[in-house]
Amino acid sequence: MSLQAKTLPILRSVFFILFLVLRSAANCAEPDPAPIRFLLTFDDGPSGDRYNNSTEQVLDALANNQVQSGIKAIFFIQTRANRGGGTEVGKKLMHREWQEGHLLEFHTSTPHHSNHRFLTEQEFTESLQNGIADLTSVTGVAPDIVRPPFWSYDQRTFATYQKYGLHVLLTDLSANDGKIWGVNFSFHKHSNMLEQLSTLKAHWLAGELPVVDGSTPVIVTFHDVNTYTSNHVEVYLQILLQVAGELNMPTTAVPFYNQRDEIERAALIRTVRDGSVRQKLPGFWNWLWN
Repeated sequence: MSLQAKTLPILRSVFFILFLVLRSAANCAEPDPAPIRFLLTFDDGPSGDRYNNSTEQVLDALANNQVQSGIKAIFFIQTRANRGGGTEVGKKLMHREWQEGHLLEFHTSTPHHSNHRFLTEQEFTESLQNGIADLTSVTGVAPDIVRPPFWSYDQRTFATYQKYGLHVLLTDLSANDGKIWGVNFSFHKHSNMLEQLSTLKAHWLAGELPVVDGSTPVIVTFHDVNTYTSNHVEVYLQILLQVAGELNMPTTAVPFYNQRDEIERAALIRTVRDGSVRQKLPGFWNWLWN
């Protein structure tokens, strides 16, 4: 028998074993994480301004832009703010937000942007009852999500939120556009979003983020009472897609949520489950409340 005839069966066996090993490795490889989808949220509105109303500008931009028309968002409402939801202009805008398919959820019902932790128990309870009633009168359904003012809550306020059927939603990315000391602009829009999404990427790759309807919701926070934000909505949309591309984090074919029921499902699965566990907060708030 020739040498070739002797070695051929051995080579076949080696190649077959190699094939089985490679196939097993492929089957054991970690699956790619689900593509991301940006869920936009806006705090502190609606604006009560009669002219150049920032909430109106945000709504117009979400409906019609060059990135994705018909985007829907969550608006965390200050239902009785002296210069916002408590005005006739503000009340009309809440109805418009709902009619255009956005989700209205609770922020506060105090005249000002009051920290719930510093309210008396009676003030806090009344604020929840008032806010729930205000939003129910607009939407026909009670809100089920709350974003505490200043992101600030403790075990007491968390337990009371739950008593009223409210689940706390924080955020993954923040434009840091809350109006502090009159500042309402940003020179670092791109780098800020890139840094925050880069931090989130590690959790995304590790499979630590929940998947809803085939995508990974990424919560993004803006303030619709900020005129700089309202004038740069389309720019922010472009930046979010740019940084996702730079970080090799593929988005869904429709990268921003555009259906109210999908938004609610995605938001609820991202809400805080345990009020005693310290959560990571955006920007300097993490330092402040620690």
